[in-house]
Amino acid sequence: MARPSKVRMVAFKPKYYEFKPKGVPSTELEKVELAMDELEAVRLADYEGLDHEEAAELMGISRPTFSRLVEKARRKVAEMLIESKELVIEGGSVEFVRRHRCRRCGKETGFLGSKHKCKKVEK
Repeated sequence: MARPSKVRMVAFKPKYYEFKPKGVPSTELEKVELAMDELEAVRLADYEGLDHEEAAELMGISRPTFSRLVEKARRKVAEMLIESKELVIEGGSVEFVRRHRCRRCGKETGFLGSKHKCKKVEK
């Protein structure tokens, strides 16, 4: 029996939840589902440029779990692009949180109200 998923901390809500090839009706496309925690993993690793340790800490999960999550998300995005499928963002065991953003370097450094310090600025 599988262990229940730990709730992941997510700070980003997308503006749109469905992406598909232009000009093709949704009814003609297969769908790929990307969970909210998978989107957050890709955002932190690939868009924000955080290393897996930092990103895992922000999401409240272990580094190995984060690495598996981001790999799974990248595979789904690649499948959507290569096979011309519709990407639907939904689901996942998540809690939406607000995070602090460092004024000096622009990186997310922890939850609002936490004592987490920006690692780049401390050096």
